[in-house]
Amino acid sequence: MMRIALLGTGAMGTLFGVRLARVAEVWMLGTWTEALEAARQDGLRLMTAEGEETARVATAADPTEVPPCDLALILVKTYQTERAAQWARQVLQPDGIALTFQNGLGPLETLQEILGPSRALQGVTTMGTTLLAPGHARLSGTGSIWLGATSLNSELLERIADLLERAGFQVELHRDLQGVIWGKLVANTAINPITALFDVPNGALLERSDLWRLARGVARETAAVARAQDISLPFRDPEGFVAEVCRQTAENSSSMRQDLRRGRPTEIDALNGAVVGIGRRIGIPTPLNEMLWRWIKTLEEQRTRVLCPNLPRMPPPWVIAPRLERARS
Repeated sequence: MMRIALLGTGAMGTLFGVRLARVAEVWMLGTWTEALEAARQDGLRLMTAEGEETARVATAADPTEVPPCDLALILVKTYQTERAAQWARQVLQPDGIALTFQNGLGPLETLQEILGPSRALQGVTTMGTTLLAPGHARLSGTGSIWLGATSLNSELLERIADLLERAGFQVELHRDLQGVIWGKLVANTAINPITALFDVPNGALLERSDLWRLARGVARETAAVARAQDISLPFRDPEGFVAEVCRQTAENSSSMRQDLRRGRPTEIDALNGAVVGIGRRIGIPTPLNEMLWRWIKTLEEQRTRVLCPNLPRMPPPWVIAPRLERARS
């Protein structure tokens, strides 16, 4: 049986922990004490349309407590990627693989720098989850998982895909995920910051004309930056795609909304900030993305630095953009 380390104790960690515990030995590794204690005491709990799913997983707050693993799922916030990569290096077997399902641009490149290009795998999912309490989440949006890695052998990739399918996920394999990654980025840049700023669920963007005008404008900007890089998006109409995501995840509270509510740093730098940085370098204007980026950063600084003065800072987008371009070349 495959042994898996989940690096992340939030909503996505709960989702993958519950589902993967059916088919693998799962260790949840993180620093959120309350979530680890809830998993130990009551198991992980996932609310779905069909009812509640539960599972028992092993837990650890220190990577030295985790036995060698075959696979590490990276489910932390983007600004926590470097630490998660270091922990993954500690818990993985010599031929073990790290698989990221993180939002935005940059996490894969960080994993590749620390673990090596052949030991990092990109995943993308559009499933929505809302954290209800430590170790307790609600599945609030359905979707698929896309996997892609040119440096992994097909047998290993198919083995990971089979594991996820047996756990109940819908999986598709792609040799080049750039289009899928940027497709999700179109949705995330349009939905996450607006739902966070106005404190509404995803579906509210379709109900309020003012919010929808802003969201569709951001979607067009992000799509324009992708196309200017010759990235083929998996849709022709970015507005229609964002509208469909809002419909499918209408009750979902975006991760950025949840973070802002809790006074935690957001992933705005890896989303709208990254689009702004790349847009500047290639000459594509992104005023709406930049407005949202600056707005969220202002609130973030006000709410998080008083409570958490030692949290790592992401570099600004004009620093991130060249790094991403070098990784793609």
